[in-house]
Amino acid sequence: MNTYIFNSERLGFRNWKADDVDLLFKLNSNQEVMRYFPSAHTKEQCAEFIGRMQNQFEKNKFCYFAVDLLETEEFIGFIGISEQTYEIDFNPSVDIGWRVLPKYWGKGYATEGGRACLHYGFETIQLEKIISVAPSTNIPSITVMKKIGMEKVKTFNHPLLTDFPKIEECVLFEITKN
Repeated sequence: MNTYIFNSERLGFRNWKADDVDLLFKLNSNQEVMRYFPSAHTKEQCAEFIGRMQNQFEKNKFCYFAVDLLETEEFIGFIGISEQTYEIDFNPSVDIGWRVLPKYWGKGYATEGGRACLHYGFETIQLEKIISVAPSTNIPSITVMKKIGMEKVKTFNHPLLTDFPKIEECVLFEITKN
């Protein structure tokens, strides 16, 4: 049985386990899931991500959480908040993000999970502001940002995506505690 840090109505949010590598690889190697990213990820990259998230959780009590359906304990992807430090005028920041397996798309999980993570970030962690970034072409993520109450701040060219012109132009959304 998984131990959850917090729950929403249908989802459980937990820290990562070493044996989640195969689950994350299934998500991060899916071409449809990764269409708004530079490339799919290798198993090694997935293991590194899990290590970074575990360390971030130890340090801050938040990360991009592994997310399971409460009813079945099936892994659906990740939803959470994470430190961002790449060089740009709005960093350092805390970013909210999500990545869900296609079989769970269209069921409202990213929106439900995003709302739960905002609540956790503002009420438990006591953050003042949370941002979100996505390529301008990633309409599904932008729709979730709007549904969870975030507002668009600007469009910008992402400094880590200069070699990927199809996804380099990004939008910045934010929400504050009040």
